[in-house]
Amino acid sequence: MKKLALALSVLACISSPVMAEGDAEAGKTKAIVCSACHGVDGNSMIDMYPKLAGQQATYLSKQLHDFKNAAQTGGKDGRNDPIMGGMAVMLSDQDIEDVAAFYASQTQTVAEVKDIPALGEQLYRGGDMARGITACIACHGPEGKGMELAGFPAIAGQHANYLKIQLNKFSDTNRNNDLNGMMQDIAKKLNSDDIEALSKYISSLK
Repeated sequence: MKKLALALSVLACISSPVMAEGDAEAGKTKAIVCSACHGVDGNSMIDMYPKLAGQQATYLSKQLHDFKNAAQTGGKDGRNDPIMGGMAVMLSDQDIEDVAAFYASQTQTVAEVKDIPALGEQLYRGGDMARGITACIACHGPEGKGMELAGFPAIAGQHANYLKIQLNKFSDTNRNNDLNGMMQDIAKKLNSDDIEALSKYISSLK
């Protein structure tokens, strides 16, 4: 009986998938090509491109895999983006984990945001029950740090313009790689003023 239990235990270990661990130092070299848009340390200076510094490695890995998947399926699956698809399709699974580990190890810089509409904080913290808009705090936390185990990314300090672009993409379903379509459902209920206010407020979080 003991031998059988041991054999089953060994078999389970062999058959279980082993996730590659990212090497941040290796990722630093591999991410050099990404610096033109995302900055050397992941703090993009161009507000249409996201800051990657300090983002959760698991989230970064998922997005890169989704970009790669979309490029390989002609946009039928994953997250379709002509620029990122072309970049991600060249990466191996190990490359993706290494690049994700590198950016996750960096420190995000947060710029001062002025003239933040009160509506932004109201929607982020309390939502709008009358319109069926869930408060962002429920998934992304009071400080916008997200919940890695649940797959919710950190959004605090992100460029307001990038946030606005993504919310609009979720709203018109041009981006549909969100968990169970949660972001699409919420974004569809936001008007342009809501999106503008939310983007500025989230960008100001530290």
